[in-house]
Amino acid sequence: MTANLASTPLGEQARAFALLHQGQPTRPFVANLDAAVDRVDAGPYAFPTTLASPAERNAWVVSPATTYGRYAVEESERLAPAWARPPLRAATDWATREMQATGLGRAVSVNNWLVSTNLYPPMDAPVVDALRDCCIARWPNSAIWFRSLNRVQHGPWLDALVAAGFQLIPTRQVYLFPDLNANRSSNLKRDLALMRKTALRPVAHPEFQPADFVRSERLYAQLYLEKYSTLNPAYTAEFLRTWHHAGLLHMAGWRDANGQLQAVLGLFTQGDVSTAPIVGYNTDLSPTLGLYRLLMAQAFRHAIQSRTVLNLSAGAGSFKRLRGGVPAIEYSAVYARHLPLRSRRFLGTLQAVTRGFGVPLMKWMKL
Repeated sequence: MTANLASTPLGEQARAFALLHQGQPTRPFVANLDAAVDRVDAGPYAFPTTLASPAERNAWVVSPATTYGRYAVEESERLAPAWARPPLRAATDWATREMQATGLGRAVSVNNWLVSTNLYPPMDAPVVDALRDCCIARWPNSAIWFRSLNRVQHGPWLDALVAAGFQLIPTRQVYLFPDLNANRSSNLKRDLALMRKTALRPVAHPEFQPADFVRSERLYAQLYLEKYSTLNPAYTAEFLRTWHHAGLLHMAGWRDANGQLQAVLGLFTQGDVSTAPIVGYNTDLSPTLGLYRLLMAQAFRHAIQSRTVLNLSAGAGSFKRLRGGVPAIEYSAVYARHLPLRSRRFLGTLQAVTRGFGVPLMKWMKL
């Protein structure tokens, strides 16, 4: 990392991440994630990288085989209309087989912070070519993969990646809140009011205690692993504790009258953009408590106060639209020109299928 960036917040985050994860086993931090964590330097930036293992049920945030295979199957079975499930299942089964046969599941993911939505620094034009060449030299048998790119926030990145030979593969539809100070819907105003009316007690970032991280692991698992998919990253109490102390996560939550944490939020911020990789609450409690609304209201309030753009990732599309969320298709950028012909052909077909069928379906269903 060059000296001109080392003292900036982004440089400090990259250094904190490297101290925690570079060269370290991943399972103590994310129980279902197998990857080698490293970094590449380009221009003024140091980017975390992950090289996924071929584990069959590896978390989707490091494994393109999971992203376009098993995870896509689960999402289509849960969300897609009945008529769309057979072709989606056939497509994802094919993608899984080809990922395994070509070895593309062991892609090197650049700027991968082990969270569902990676954030990006401003584009520096020469960076993409330097990153591509460095990765090819170090991992000559692996595809190069960038996640979490959308045209609204990352237009220059997408243009530079395409110019450098990357293929853009649509992945999901995310929701952006670019200016919550100027645009507050009636639903958002009611959510903010709920924070003042609830009988639960707010828990600020400095108030988290050791037992709260253990409880947070459980609350996150109830929502993201048990309600949605076991292919989502299974963050441990150790991950939450160390990221909290390193300043990589801004934590907040809600306690009941007995002091028990019942809802937790973890925000990850770089520059003027925030996202919420940690959301969890006690799904056994009555929906009338509005625990999800309270957590989202905390995220909205943080964005309003810090004047950051909020990227709330995918899911709960209707909820986010009613609060002013702007939908944007998210892409992965994949480079495979140095790989065998079968790998290149597979990526071209995957790109055509996701663009021709996946994107229209996501927009039509308002996912």
